[in-house]
Amino acid sequence: MPRKYVRWLAGIALPLLAATFVAAQYYVPDYTFKGSTLTGWHVLGQADWHAESGELVGRPMPGGSGGWLVLDKSYQDLEFSASFRCTGGCKTGVLLRAEKTPEGMKGFFVSLNQDDLESYRVTLDAQGVETHREPLVPAAILSRTAVPPGSYGLHGIAALPPPSRVMPRQQFHLNPESWNTLQVTVDADILRALVNSNGFTIPAATEDHGAGFGPIAIYVGGAGEVRFKDVSYKDVSPKTEPVEYLSPNYKIQRISDFSYAWSAAVADINHDGILDIVAGPFVYYGPTYTTRREIYLSKTSSPSSEFAADMVNYAYDFTGDGWPDVLSSDTRAISLYVNPRGEPRRWNSYPVLPQIASEIVLVEDIDGDGKPEVIFASQDAINYAKPDPADPTQPWIVHPVSAGVPVNFHGLGVGDINGDGRPDIIVSSGWFEQPAQGTEGPWKLHPADFGHGGATMAVYDVNGDGLNDVVTSLHAHGFGLAWYEQKRDRSGNISFVQHMIMDNFATNNAGGATFTELHGATYADLDGDGIPDFVTGKRYFSHLESTTDPDPWGAAVLYVYHTVRDKTAPGEARFVPELIHNRSGVGSTVTVADLNGDGAMDIITSTMKGTFIFWGKPHAKRAVEVKTPPAKN
Repeated sequence: MPRKYVRWLAGIALPLLAATFVAAQYYVPDYTFKGSTLTGWHVLGQADWHAESGELVGRPMPGGSGGWLVLDKSYQDLEFSASFRCTGGCKTGVLLRAEKTPEGMKGFFVSLNQDDLESYRVTLDAQGVETHREPLVPAAILSRTAVPPGSYGLHGIAALPPPSRVMPRQQFHLNPESWNTLQVTVDADILRALVNSNGFTIPAATEDHGAGFGPIAIYVGGAGEVRFKDVSYKDVSPKTEPVEYLSPNYKIQRISDFSYAWSAAVADINHDGILDIVAGPFVYYGPTYTTRREIYLSKTSSPSSEFAADMVNYAYDFTGDGWPDVLSSDTRAISLYVNPRGEPRRWNSYPVLPQIASEIVLVEDIDGDGKPEVIFASQDAINYAKPDPADPTQPWIVHPVSAGVPVNFHGLGVGDINGDGRPDIIVSSGWFEQPAQGTEGPWKLHPADFGHGGATMAVYDVNGDGLNDVVTSLHAHGFGLAWYEQKRDRSGNISFVQHMIMDNFATNNAGGATFTELHGATYADLDGDGIPDFVTGKRYFSHLESTTDPDPWGAAVLYVYHTVRDKTAPGEARFVPELIHNRSGVGSTVTVADLNGDGAMDIITSTMKGTFIFWGKPHAKRAVEVKTPPAKN
């Protein structure tokens, strides 16, 4: 594999996936084995199997070829997880879609031996003896279906020569004679396997066109003994679309039915004194938002196989002519679209930031000149950029902030951490302190663990102690939401204490809400109590229609997490989730504004399900009790 793609996988995919596919807490299983009998299973081949205290225990017969413990039920698309321990020289693995044939069975085998951590297509005879195996070929990373040889790509699009094996030996490590974890997903004709939640595996192509159907089977061979515990699985073929729910504190207006963008911005584009909405290729004109005009030629995206072109949109008068312009991403590069000042035509565009790598981009006044800058990550630095006043349409001036610090393309915030009156830049690995003299870098990095990289990171005083805290999602493509309480010792040294708000399906989460892919977020005072609240949700099909991320078909929820200062809560604050909607989700950004001037904040989102306004009701008319249906499937 070319070095640059190895670097991409290690720097981006590994942090996203390493902590997501571990065990059954990352999905709600249909079944978890807890018994002491083999009811529901049968034995095939030359091995002894029994159950004890929730463990499946197998030993190969002396001199035999080993044997299988076969589930009595058959499945096609499923998730399977377990912990396993192979001792005394045993060989083990798991067979999926173990389909009957006239000669015996065939299926897809995940080998779980230190010298053989790979996935295969295998055939068995009627006695369970393996007669043939061949390695599965790799497939596009973000795909449900295999692609022709030679066209493998990071996102199923860009060409990338396939690696020689599906599960690279050097990236997977077993604990000899001890317990290991396994997570396997097979969906359509893609198989993904992860051992001990480390390493990155390029998905394997089953090449059965998604038609394979059969039971799960566990193998033991060699010598010694294998034990499997916490054996869980889920049939992922059924997809549940929840009955639509809308918070009584909001009204919904869908202003577009199609996937155009993952971001929306607000500004008075046509100088009529009314705020308009910009999302992707369109301006939606207020106050009705039913009429739109193209900024550039529009094209819908297929959420299954295409990323929307616009990762972020921001609107501001960057040219200084009194008319709001638009910054819009084209994949990762950002272009400036100059407002034609009322002329009924598409806008001229200029590529002002071609080196954007981050999926989170902020527009904030970082240097105190009263004008916003663009804060972003390039391949090797955190930066801010601003236009050249002489010609804002030329490439913008980039100012690196970091130096020699690994860059995460998810998770970015701006706020005054140390209380010196200057905004700092927050990333998943800590915060960069703005120097006292000027803003030229490098800025000092104060290490802190704010997760694996999520969305926009909020900086405000959560608990009212006078110190700014951090609220952030922990995985743009996984689970996790937390707030980090700022602490200071007698010398003024700053540290942070994590308070989890939402973890995974195995934890008790605030309001019973559990969802994944918190890729978009913002913060604002939504309930009028003077304290910012945190707005986030699920970016549905965040990695296209694939099983790259946990719970990919979970409800597309939008939540407001209300900040409540409470002396009895850990850190003297807690977050109360309010489910705003369960059929829209978020994109890469979420926008909050009072569009109609009624004093209530409105929420604007653009997602693969369309572009939405959630009109906030004035606080006096709000429901007394906020009901939050669980987001679990």
